[in-house]
Amino acid sequence: MNFDNLTKIKLPIIIGIVLLIVFIFNSTITIGSGEAGVLYKTFGGGVVTDEPPMGEGFHFVFPWNKVFVYEVRQQELSEKMLVLSSNGLEIGVDATAWHQPFYTKLGSLHREKGENYINRVIRPAIRSAVRSVVGRYTPEQLYSSKRDAIQNEIHEETKKILDEQYVQLNEILVKDITLPATIKAAIETKLRQEQESLEYEFRLEKAEKEAERQRIEAEGKANANRILNASLTDQIIREKGIQATLELSRSQNAKVIVIGSGKDGMPIILGNQ
Repeated sequence: MNFDNLTKIKLPIIIGIVLLIVFIFNSTITIGSGEAGVLYKTFGGGVVTDEPPMGEGFHFVFPWNKVFVYEVRQQELSEKMLVLSSNGLEIGVDATAWHQPFYTKLGSLHREKGENYINRVIRPAIRSAVRSVVGRYTPEQLYSSKRDAIQNEIHEETKKILDEQYVQLNEILVKDITLPATIKAAIETKLRQEQESLEYEFRLEKAEKEAERQRIEAEGKANANRILNASLTDQIIREKGIQATLELSRSQNAKVIVIGSGKDGMPIILGNQ
């Protein structure tokens, strides 16, 4: 067999091997961690929506088909926007959404929303919910006690929208609410005055309670004295004096006691040494 014949035999084999390598190379795909693939069948009905998406790892795919890879783990989207309060003042809101696609609905998400679903679906949903919720409150409410309630309401309204768009909303975090400087200063002044008023009322109430306590205590002592004075007859006083004299007479201290020489016949103690 001459060289020309050998070349004619080997050339088709080489071409076949090259084509096989190209075919294999174009027929494989590796899906990374936290990702999933949506299969598009060129000759088989387009996007596959009735089967689970392709999971992580190595896959064989016919070269005439395509695979669109999506991140399916939790992602973060931050939005800063200006919206109007209930009285028409412009309020700045800085919010963050934690979201991810519904895994089993990834095919439908790709078919109906596309790879740019974050800008097509999630961002408008957040903006719509923030405008709706903030528009219900005054700047005073937004600045003070309503922050948690506002965050929860924005989350619920955004979730309603995204649940129908094949997107799972995990959390909405309102990081900051910015009021116009003049409004913020006025609110802070008002809150400070209210706090000072509450402190004054507390001190006044405390003083009133202390005065009432002292009055009740004084009335109690006065009543006790009246009762005691009413019960001290001359006979009782003399008996008490006699008892005191007897106790003193038993004492070791030197003293002189004159019986019957005091007022009302009470003893007089002349010495106590």
